[in-house]
Amino acid sequence: MQDVLSMLNTVKRPRLLMRAAKIGAQDYRRTAHLSRLLGYGNLPRHGAALMKLMEIESELNAQRKAKESAYSLLRHIDIMIAIVGEAHILRSTRSIVSN
Repeated sequence: MQDVLSMLNTVKRPRLLMRAAKIGAQDYRRTAHLSRLLGYGNLPRHGAALMKLMEIESELNAQRKAKESAYSLLRHIDIMIAIVGEAHILRSTRSIVSN
């Protein structure tokens, strides 16, 4: 199975969407954001959270491409912020563990 961070590197999204996500990720707070996006309760580990967020984002991206009326740009940006934030945390923890 492909590493979750490697999978992220292959994702291609519109530049403006990614720029908004990177800016929003500067204020990312895991507890507040993930609880709202994934549901309240115990938060999943970083890798599991990232996989779930990527599944949700994939569905949103399909809606965007199909120009469906149910598509929400704000939700898409929110999910992308969480993905960028979780990826940053996961990369940080992996670099600490490998040192």
